[in-house]
Amino acid sequence: MGDLFDLTGKTAIITGSSRGIGRAIAEQMAERGARVVISSRKIQACEDVAEAINLKHGSGTACAIAANISSKQELQALVDGTVATFGPVDIVVCNAASNPYYGPMAEIDDARFEKILSNNIIANNWLISIVAPSMVERRGGAVIIVSSIGGLKGSAVIGAYCISKAADFQLARNLAVEYGPHNVRVNCIAPGLIKTDFARALWEDPDNLKAALSRTPMGRIGEPDEIAGAAIFLASPAGAYMNGQQIVVDGGATIT
Repeated sequence: MGDLFDLTGKTAIITGSSRGIGRAIAEQMAERGARVVISSRKIQACEDVAEAINLKHGSGTACAIAANISSKQELQALVDGTVATFGPVDIVVCNAASNPYYGPMAEIDDARFEKILSNNIIANNWLISIVAPSMVERRGGAVIIVSSIGGLKGSAVIGAYCISKAADFQLARNLAVEYGPHNVRVNCIAPGLIKTDFARALWEDPDNLKAALSRTPMGRIGEPDEIAGAAIFLASPAGAYMNGQQIVVDGGATIT
């Protein structure tokens, strides 16, 4: 089978890849030979990451295409732009997500609840539905949804986010059943607390951090590259028989 983790010749779209976990996944996929599309809402941030990857791996390794995941039209343009630049999509990583509310469920307003559910569930299905037909036709593809261990337990402060991430697990299972016969795999990664700007409210506060670490056997929070490794596995030949599953990467937080 050669190098089980080789992605040479593959084209990957990674949403929310101008920073944090998404950027780490894009950088590590480029390390393993993939052509990567850097996407987030702001084009300049995307271009900065793409430029850094191209400087390291050569021109044509990365390109930047801005897209707001809340817009189905922009997601379609993201896929169309990818195909025009690099050819058919082999890997899609649904990493971008929203969490505009921090507090009890009883006090969340409808607009913010709907935004969380739309951006974290419906938008993922939109993007997957756009790329899947080509994958089915070519009988190959890997879809990775970056969920969260929040989808495995309750929370008094990020309950709506946790609900959306639990739904992502089921979205992956359903789509794995639909696309599996065509050799298209759909899986989730469930990170624990990772040192990113997105999770800053959870790790920057000393009390929150102390509480989180008290439940984590490894005694520290994770780094973005430690999630990228799971993505490489799921996208590569090493993960060729993984389908409809969730890989928890949390330093052991969910076992305590």
